[in-house]
Amino acid sequence: MGGFSLRGRAFAPAVAGAVALAITASAAPASAAPPSPSPSRHTLSSSKPQWLPRARNLGATPSASRIDFGLLLGLRNTDDAVATLQRISDPADPGFGKALTPEQFRSRYAPSPSDVTAARTWLTSQGFQVEKTLPSGSYIEVSGTAAQINKTFGTTVNNYSYQGRTVHANADTLTLPADTPAPVVSAVSGVLGIDQGAQPFKPADREPGPGPGFRAAEPCSDYFGQKTATDQPPFNGQKQPYVVCGYTPQQLQSAYGESSLLRSGFDGRGTTVAVVDAYASPTMPADAQKYNQLHHQPAFRPGQYRQITPAPDGYGLLDECDPQGWYVEQSIDIEAVHATAPGADVVYVGGADCDTGLSNAWAETIDSHVADIITNSWGFGTDDITLMGADFVRFFEQFSLEAALTGITVTFSSGDAGDHTAGTDPAAKTAEFPADLPFVTGVGGTTVGIDRDGRRQFEYGWQTAYAMPDGKGGWGQPEWVAGGGGGPSAIYAQPFYQKGRVAKADATVGGKAMRTVPDIAATGDSNSGMLVGATQVLPEGTTFNQFRIGGTSLSSPLIAGMLAVASQKEHRRLGFVNPALYRLLNTSALFDVSAPKKPATQVRDDYVNQVDPSGGTTFKLETIDSQVTTLHDHPGYDTETGVGTPNGPQFFSALH
Repeated sequence: MGGFSLRGRAFAPAVAGAVALAITASAAPASAAPPSPSPSRHTLSSSKPQWLPRARNLGATPSASRIDFGLLLGLRNTDDAVATLQRISDPADPGFGKALTPEQFRSRYAPSPSDVTAARTWLTSQGFQVEKTLPSGSYIEVSGTAAQINKTFGTTVNNYSYQGRTVHANADTLTLPADTPAPVVSAVSGVLGIDQGAQPFKPADREPGPGPGFRAAEPCSDYFGQKTATDQPPFNGQKQPYVVCGYTPQQLQSAYGESSLLRSGFDGRGTTVAVVDAYASPTMPADAQKYNQLHHQPAFRPGQYRQITPAPDGYGLLDECDPQGWYVEQSIDIEAVHATAPGADVVYVGGADCDTGLSNAWAETIDSHVADIITNSWGFGTDDITLMGADFVRFFEQFSLEAALTGITVTFSSGDAGDHTAGTDPAAKTAEFPADLPFVTGVGGTTVGIDRDGRRQFEYGWQTAYAMPDGKGGWGQPEWVAGGGGGPSAIYAQPFYQKGRVAKADATVGGKAMRTVPDIAATGDSNSGMLVGATQVLPEGTTFNQFRIGGTSLSSPLIAGMLAVASQKEHRRLGFVNPALYRLLNTSALFDVSAPKKPATQVRDDYVNQVDPSGGTTFKLETIDSQVTTLHDHPGYDTETGVGTPNGPQFFSALH
C-alpha cells in the first residue's frame, strides 16, 4: 500500500495513526452527495480535518472556485530506506558517509516513473491541471475547481471560519473513485491543500516594500560587561551590565573558535547553503553587501549568492503572513550564514507565501538538490497532528528522509517559546514541528557573553524572564517571556542516535522514550543577538539600518554556516549529522552548556517608539536562563541546548 509508515524501525512514530496512513478499500454503503465511502470507492484514511468541530461552517465553497492542492506519492521500501540512513549516517558503521545520489534515491525509493505517469494521467482525466511535478515524482502540484474536487474525492469542500480566518476544507474523509487505476490507489500517500486549516492561501499581486525600522536603545555595550547600568536599580546589591548592542560577525567567529580556521582558508568554500523562507526582500542582496562592507566581511563573489523566487505577481497571503517580517528573517539568515561561512555559496529560496508556498519551496529545494545544507528559521509552533493535519506531517517526514538519504543537512530552528508553558502548566509542554522530525537537526538557543577580546566568557541556555522597576529602588518579580524551544516530541519515538545518550527524565512521556529537541544550539537570546542590517522605513526615510536581533531564527543559520566550514574541513558533504553530533557528547569538541550557579542578570533598555529616545525609554532586568519552565540545561544532553554548542577548532574536525 502507499502509506508511509516507519513503525517498528529506528525512527518509529509514537502515534502510529499519525503517519501510517494507508489507503484502504471501504465497505460502507453508497449514499447521496456528498458521497460516502462505498465498496466502489477507496478511502484516504485520516484525511478528514480534525479541527472542524472548532470551526464555524460558512457553507459550500463556490463550485467554480479554483483551488491549488498537491498529491503526495509515497516512497517505496521505506523500511529499507530508514535502515540505509542509519548505515550511512552512523560514524561507527562501515557505510558511513556513503550518501545516495539523487539518481540512486529515485531508483530505490521514489515512486516508480510508471506510477508517476499514471497519477498525472489520472489527474488530467479528472479535469485537473497538473502545474508541476518534482523531479523524483514524489509530489505533484495540481489545480482545479471545487466542483472537480467534490466529484473526484467524494466530498464537499466548505468554507469555514477558523481562528479568525476564512478557510476551505473537505467536510468528509477523502475517497478515490472506483475506477481509479490500481497503481494510483497504491501510490497516493496524501493530499495537501484542500484542507486549509493549517495552510490558508490567498492570491495577491505583489509584495510590499521595506517595513518599519527598529533601533537598539542606547546605552548598550560593544561587548559583554563593557557598560554598567549605574542609573538603574542594583540586583543582589550590585549594579548590572547593559545588554550588548548586537554581536558582530568577528565576535561570533571568535567566540565559537572559527577565527583561525577562516584565516587558514577554511571558510565553507565548495559548500552550498540554502536559506528557505517566505517572500523575498526587494533590497537583497544589496543589504548583505552593505553589511559585509561595514563589518569588513568578504563581499559576495559574482555568482556566490543567488535567489530562487516566484515571479513578482506570484505571492499570496500578504495580510496573513507579514512579508516585511520575512524580509527581516531573510536578512538574519543570509548575514548569519555568511558570518560563519563567508566562503560558502548561498542560495535564497523564497516561498510564495508562509504556508503551502513555503512548504512546497522547501520540498523542491530538497528534491532538486539545490544545496548541501538547508537552514530553516520557521516552524508551526506545535507538534499537534490534529492541528497540522496528518498528510502535512507525512509530507515533511518524506522529504526530510529524502534529504538525509541524499546527503543534505537540514537544520530547523527549535522555536522561541520554550516549552510553551511559560512555567505555568508543565503538563501542557510541547516541542515544535518540524524541528522534532527525526531526520533533521533541531537548533536551540543560548545566551552568550563575549568579552573584549572575543572570548566566550559564558554561555547559558536561553530562557528569558524580565522584571520591571518596582518604583521603590528595586526590581519587581521576573516573568518568563521567551526562550529556545525544546522538549520531547509528541509524535516520534526515540531515534537510534539518542538511545543511551538522552536521560530518561528528559525523553520519557507516558512511559515511552521519545525524540527530544534540540540537537545542538547557538546564541539566540535577543539580548545577546547579532547585529543585522536591512533596508527599513525610519523617520528620516527608507534607509539601511542595523539592529540587534536574536531567536533560534539566528541560531539555525549560524550553525548551518559552521557546518559548511566543517564540511570543507572534512572534504565531504556532512549529510545527516545527528548521529555524529551525539557521538561528540562529553568531548572537547562541544561546549557543555549548564545553568548559572547563581542568578545571572543584565539590563535592557528600549525606545518606546522603537527608533529614538524622543518618546521615552523603558528599562527592564533580564534574568538569563530562567529556570521556571520544564527546560533546564545540565551536564550532558539536555532539552534546552541539546548536546551543547561548537567549541573551537576541534568541533570542525570531529564530525566523523
